[in-house]
Amino acid sequence: MFAGQGSQYAGMGRDLLDEFPEHLAQADEVLGYSVRDLCLDDKDGWLTSTRFAQPALYVVNVLTYLRVRRLCEIEPTALLGHSLGEYCALHIADVFDFPTGLALVARRGELMTDAGDGAMAAVIGLDAGAVHDALATWSGDGLWVAGYNTPDQTVLSGFPDQVRAAKNHFLDAGARTYVPLNVSGAFHSPLMAPARSEFQRVLARTDLRAPRIPVVSNTTGAIHTVNRIEHDLGEQISGPVRWVDSVQLLAGRGETSWIEIGPKTMLTPMVESILASPEPSSGDRAERWTMSPAATRRPGTWSGRPRR
Repeated sequence: MFAGQGSQYAGMGRDLLDEFPEHLAQADEVLGYSVRDLCLDDKDGWLTSTRFAQPALYVVNVLTYLRVRRLCEIEPTALLGHSLGEYCALHIADVFDFPTGLALVARRGELMTDAGDGAMAAVIGLDAGAVHDALATWSGDGLWVAGYNTPDQTVLSGFPDQVRAAKNHFLDAGARTYVPLNVSGAFHSPLMAPARSEFQRVLARTDLRAPRIPVVSNTTGAIHTVNRIEHDLGEQISGPVRWVDSVQLLAGRGETSWIEIGPKTMLTPMVESILASPEPSSGDRAERWTMSPAATRRPGTWSGRPRR
């Protein structure tokens, strides 16, 4: 499983990028700037921008997977990714090649940046039903569910003033905490409709092949089918990420080992929370394996072999 935006940091991939000079050269050609300089130095703070963070993460995630695959000889039985991470999963499943996926991600980041100001916040301590009930009684407008991360963590997206003003409303409804996210857009909401429309035209010009490994769709929480990939990737920009459904689907299929690929550990705690919920699944126990690109010796990162 591949992490999405928010997992990036300056210096990511420091001991990774030079292992894959051909991929790095392809990335620089597609983007028109040095990915190595962006990831390692980030002198201008570009990694805080969606426009640059998304392609940088795509490159680091994919190369991390290639390193893990070479060292551990792992063959996944299924793939999934959170938001931007879904594109990494689709590339590994051979839906598109590395430069095509990077070009898609770069254009996606540009369009999402240009869609305008917005804000997001995580509501923690309420289940999804209670969040929807609270939304139904919210007196404002311009606030939507952007993601179902865990049974008690739901992400909201909308106009900045609405996201700020809604804090006390959700706390009064029983939320334990209400955490504004460090983003500049209302991602995965109807405010991304202009970006979605343009990106759908980009997708229509792209050759998308049938996945050779099952990949779970953020949009539906079901396995991607070749005839719906184009539609679902377009809808993903303006619709909620159904992470809970995605994990429960794979747990129900018997998956018990969850390997996270990304610069930081973000998805593994979500998976643990989902599998610990009373929802019926065969995944009673998940082995905690987290793979990060560098042997940084930070807790929860990969330092040459899987951590159990």
